[in-house]
Amino acid sequence: MSDARAVQAPFTQSWRRQLREHRAVAFGLAVALLAVSWLLLGGGAESFSDENRGFLGYAALGGAAGFGATALGALLALGLRSVETGAQDCMLGFAAGMMLAASSFSLILPGLDAARGLLGSGTGAALTVTIGLGLGVLLMLGLDYFTPHQHESSGVHGPAAARIGGVWLFVLAIVLHNLPEGMAIGVGFAHGDLTVGLPLTTAIAIQDVPEGLAVALALRAIGLPLSRAIFVAVASGLMEPLGALVGVGIASGLPIAYPVSLGLAAGAMIFVVSHEVIPETHRNGHQTAATVGLMAGFAVMMFLDTALG
Repeated sequence: MSDARAVQAPFTQSWRRQLREHRAVAFGLAVALLAVSWLLLGGGAESFSDENRGFLGYAALGGAAGFGATALGALLALGLRSVETGAQDCMLGFAAGMMLAASSFSLILPGLDAARGLLGSGTGAALTVTIGLGLGVLLMLGLDYFTPHQHESSGVHGPAAARIGGVWLFVLAIVLHNLPEGMAIGVGFAHGDLTVGLPLTTAIAIQDVPEGLAVALALRAIGLPLSRAIFVAVASGLMEPLGALVGVGIASGLPIAYPVSLGLAAGAMIFVVSHEVIPETHRNGHQTAATVGLMAGFAVMMFLDTALG
């Protein structure tokens, strides 16, 4: 028992220290988790009703598309054993542009329209979606502070990270990245509106291909054998169908839950882009290529939203 305590103590002390040093972030995470739990309790059973079962099926298919695209990107590593850093940064910039545009055109704007239809007020609609944006940021900020993980650009983050293997730290970082994408897909299909869910899912699936490749190559770079790197990269895509189910759950309860959830998914995605993806694309001196990629991705998503919406 004393040996077990000796092993567990550093973890406990690390978590307590993190809570003491970042109390405001911990409070924000608690608020976000309570809000998500409330939305899930209100909409979880509703999402499985006969009326909404078709929407759940759409969300499951959307999440599966994200997983399949991630797997395809990871499998490309079989033929592309290495990709120039500049090309990787451009691809990730493209993915970032699509995520930003998807957040704007497929999440925020439909959220504003839905809230305006419920409240009959532009100010009330803006406030509703802004609350959702804030919850998404608080959720991802808290998870970033209190989940041990590692980014190539900024190193190790979170409590007790030194006691966890580098590969698992990287995997946890991928999980944090993929969760909001899956939630966005689920929220997009929560009301069965294909003009919201279809372009959003298409955009996320397109940008998941270069992301899956980048993840597999990054895992190779930290020493994983090719087969294991591809397996882990493929498995990371499972967070998208799981996140899609969560997205349906939080958006299927009270009518106001839908615009709030659209804002929450948008806030989470924008946070990931700003906090993780863009810094990663700029750390190797390829800012111009990454920015051109970002603008191209933004334009492609804008076109898809118009063509499919």
